[in-house]
Amino acid sequence: MITMLFMRSAIDAVFVDRALRVVRVASRLRPWVPVTMARGADAVIELPAGTAERTGTQAGDVLQIA
Repeated sequence: MITMLFMRSAIDAVFVDRALRVVRVASRLRPWVPVTMARGADAVIELPAGTAERTGTQAGDVLQIA
């Protein structure tokens, strides 16, 4: 379990595996609220709240970092 500590506002958390494939999206996480890590996730990418919904990011997508 992960607790989003020291945040002032909500975020989106995108859980990805080693290949940057999205395994879970947790939208609009509030500060100090515990979140369960996604099975198979290697990293978490934190984005401004609403970004995942606005971009249509969902499980199964593969991210490219440029």
